Amino acid sequence: MLQEAKVIVNPASRNGRTGKLWPSLSEKMNASGFAHQWEMTTGQGDGWRIAREAVQQGFNRIIAVGGDGTVNEVINGLFENDRLINPDLAFGVLSMGTGGDFIKAVGIPGIIDDAIRYLTCNRVERVDIGKARFVGNDGQVADRYFLNIADLGLGAETVDRVNHTTKAFGGFISFLWGTLVSLLHYRNKATEITIDGGETFRTQLTLCAIANGTHFGGGMNIAPLAKLNDGLFDVVLCQGFSKPEIIANLRRLYGGTHLDHPKVGYWKATRLKISSPEKLLLELDGEQPGVAEVEFSILPAALNLYVPIESNIAALNPCIPGENRTATAERGHIAAEGVPVE
Repeated sequence: MLQEAKVIVNPASRNGRTGKLWPSLSEKMNASGFAHQWEMTTGQGDGWRIAREAVQQGFNRIIAVGGDGTVNEVINGLFENDRLINPDLAFGVLSMGTGGDFIKAVGIPGIIDDAIRYLTCNRVERVDIGKARFVGNDGQVADRYFLNIADLGLGAETVDRVNHTTKAFGGFISFLWGTLVSLLHYRNKATEITIDGGETFRTQLTLCAIANGTHFGGGMNIAPLAKLNDGLFDVVLCQGFSKPEIIANLRRLYGGTHLDHPKVGYWKATRLKISSPEKLLLELDGEQPGVAEVEFSILPAALNLYVPIESNIAALNPCIPGENRTATAERGHIAAEGVPVE
């Protein structure tokens, strides 16, 4: 195995600033003792390709430099048949994206000099990965892994809008603007949901987040209780919200105080199926790859992740044995309204 790390850089991230800053950042990494080779992406899918090639070349440390979408592409290049191609491979993140949401769940520094120092500490912990099977934008069934959060509904439509406009104003402003503009056109979707093989219910979906991490949408704390290594998704369902109600509750959504709202359902789960007769957009880690019908499953302790030395991730719940997960999910259910499917 090669001792150097492979660093995969998205120069277009942070509205193009990453490409300009990268040579000096690479020098700082070398000066800190983090030996590496680097390669820049040039378009969609390059993160997957470069990561897969790096694994085949024998690199056992791979770092993604960019936003949550870059992280998602690279992660998908590391996995095959629901497992790391190289089980000893360690993965790290230098966040240079618009939203920078994943790093909030782990405590990875957003200040780049501090982030470089966290990599040199060489602390690695095992975390869960999500898997989605869905209908791609090309109409074909596709599988894709995600590290942070998947969502359907208003959140996915916001991501699609933000990804097609400038991100020069940063994550919070870009996603808040995207949410408000998307809200003007959005209407709740008739949806059927099945959680952990239980009874299917119907609802009017405003937004449904299937969370491994805690934040999405440029800082929205949608799943404040989520843990990256508990072997469970946190499922947060916002249903039947009117447009004024969404605006009135944005502060609660960003602050993570919305779980007790009467129109919010919350579960712990390992599997989830969501379908709709309407076009229901899907978002995975800041990318919009397709639509429902979609099935989600958790892959416990699937990834070796670099974490800061001071991170409390080791104090999180250990992965729950399969036979105990259903009971845990039932205990975790707080509130939901829906019409069971006959």
